[in-house]
Amino acid sequence: MTTENGERRRGRRPGGTDTRTALLDAAREVFTEQGYDGATVRSIARRAGVDAAMVNHWFGGKESLFTEAVLHLPFNPRDRIAALLADGDTTSLGERLVRTFLTIWDAHDGGIFTAMIRSVAAHERVAAALQEFFHHNVFGQLAGVARDSPDLRANLVAAQMIGLGMLRYVAHFEPLTDAGVEVLVKAVGPTVQRYLTGAIG
Repeated sequence: MTTENGERRRGRRPGGTDTRTALLDAAREVFTEQGYDGATVRSIARRAGVDAAMVNHWFGGKESLFTEAVLHLPFNPRDRIAALLADGDTTSLGERLVRTFLTIWDAHDGGIFTAMIRSVAAHERVAAALQEFFHHNVFGQLAGVARDSPDLRANLVAAQMIGLGMLRYVAHFEPLTDAGVEVLVKAVGPTVQRYLTGAIG
């Protein structure tokens, strides 16, 4: 809807679903064009033709909007990592991280993980936005438990987890694809734990 001056009318659209859809469409465009850091709630709302408050109303903020619009995730990675770190026990963080990762993706048959990887591989700008998002919202939190080289440790964890996901959900390497969650937790968890808190020199 436009005003007499030809500008898109701001405020809530007649239908809530229309507003939500418009925000998702606008977010995909803005995040792709400007990256995660460059995109702002205001610029996304402006593109959608609604008030910036609608972003918080429908999605709770920029992070959740990115996870749904670009990554198509049914959860917020930042919230999941925060929950893992909440009890302060870093000695079992590696196993708990692997268990959470596998449990989430297994529940969706790995389809969402596969779609995310393909989207990133197909669009360089989406890959850049994804890197910025995870740097702020996932790696930054994991780096907080590291005694040294926090960025390297966080990236090593990412390499381990993404590699695990690629073989289990995208390439379907057997017997990894059909291995039980706890089998993989015991096998991969200690490696992730070393990347987080052990010696890597």
